[in-house]
Amino acid sequence: MPSLLLVEDDAAIRTALQLALTRQGHQVATAASGEEALANYKSVRPDLIVLDVMLPGVDGFEVCRQIRRTEQLPIILLTARSDDIDVVVGLESGADDYVVKPVQPRVLDARIRAVLRRGERDTSDVAVYGDLTVDRSAMTVSKRGVPIPLTPTELKLVMELSRHAGQALSRQQLLRLVWEHDYLGDSRLVDACVQRLRAKVEDVPAEPTLIKTVRGVGYRLDPPRA
Repeated sequence: MPSLLLVEDDAAIRTALQLALTRQGHQVATAASGEEALANYKSVRPDLIVLDVMLPGVDGFEVCRQIRRTEQLPIILLTARSDDIDVVVGLESGADDYVVKPVQPRVLDARIRAVLRRGERDTSDVAVYGDLTVDRSAMTVSKRGVPIPLTPTELKLVMELSRHAGQALSRQQLLRLVWEHDYLGDSRLVDACVQRLRAKVEDVPAEPTLIKTVRGVGYRLDPPRA
C-alpha cells in the first residue's frame, strides 16, 4: 500500500482528499502547513508527497526546495492555476508533476501511481556514455563510478533517453513515456526535468555533451560508447 504525505492547509480539502485517496488504496498521513511537513516527513517516511503550493508561512516551493536538498522522494504539486508562473517555479524547485485545483481524486490517484511506477526495474542492460553509466537492470546511474542521486522522474527520463539513444524524442513522446500523459501544454514538465538532469550528469550543464537539444523537436541522448 503506497504511503503518502498530503500537505494542505484547507481542512475541508485535506479531509476530502485523505478520504478519497484512502479509498483508492493509499495510506495517507497529513500536514496542515509547510512547517509541519518539514518537521514530520522523515518520521512519516512517505513514498510520495502531495504538496499544496499556497501554504501559509513556508510555502510549497520552499518545502520542495528544502526536501530536495537531502531527499529524492517524489513530489506532486497542487496548484490553483495551470498557466501561471507557479507551475514553472514549482518544477524548478524539484517537483515531479503537478495537478490543478479543484482536484479530481481519480486524476490525482492516476498521477500518483504513474510517478511511483517510474522507479520500477527496466530491461537488463548497461550502457556507457562517456563518463556516465546507465544500468537499466539495477536502475542506477553513475558518473566516473560515483552513483548520482536522482528522483524517480529524473531516473525514468534518463532510462527512456538511454533506451532510445541516438534518437531524437519529442517533448510529447517524453510526456507519454515518462509522465504517462501527453497534453502538449505540459511540455514544461519535460524541459524542467531535463534542466535538473543536466545539472546532475553534465560537466557543464549550460553546454551539454550528453543530453542534446534537438531544435524544433526535443531531446536526444547520444549513442553509448563502444
